[in-house]
Amino acid sequence: MFAQDAIAPAKPTASSGTGHAPAAAPDASRQASPSVVPPAGPAMPRSAPTRLVIPRIGVDAPFTGLEIGPSGALDPPPADDTNLVGWHASGISPGERGTALIAGHLDTATAPAVFARLGELTRGDSFEVRRADGTTAVFRVDSVERFHKDDFPDQRVYDDTPEALARLITCAGAYDRTAKDYTENLVVFAHLAPAA
Repeated sequence: MFAQDAIAPAKPTASSGTGHAPAAAPDASRQASPSVVPPAGPAMPRSAPTRLVIPRIGVDAPFTGLEIGPSGALDPPPADDTNLVGWHASGISPGERGTALIAGHLDTATAPAVFARLGELTRGDSFEVRRADGTTAVFRVDSVERFHKDDFPDQRVYDDTPEALARLITCAGAYDRTAKDYTENLVVFAHLAPAA
């Protein structure tokens, strides 16, 4: 069944919403502290995603922008299109430093949806995010994990990071007919692969 509720059960933190921590003004009289760690890994400039391609599970889907709803959770993509993914449009774009959130439905009231096979991905698989600036961000899967919605690890999924990361999020578990929602979320954790 299709859950009308939000895809992910908790609101991204303020830092993951902007992707940028406040920066102190530079002080020419001081050298950088040895404890300052430069950003890790590859990254790309901000650009809206246009298409998600996951060859291993047959996904080739356009993007729509998503916002945080009144419940404090990321709203799901519209349910009338089974082949549509959404991204947190006021957050990090896929490929940018920080954690980009990409959500899609597991199913609808009438058919399987874009992320019906998301749980088949495994560590080392890759997926592409085509972007409005003509570039493609290639991500490698680090892990695929399920979490009960009452015990969702907000910080781990949403936290800001100096790396370019992506989270693919959908529903999982049993369908609770009373709550009209699934009991779990499935999250794919991935990082931006270095340019070939």
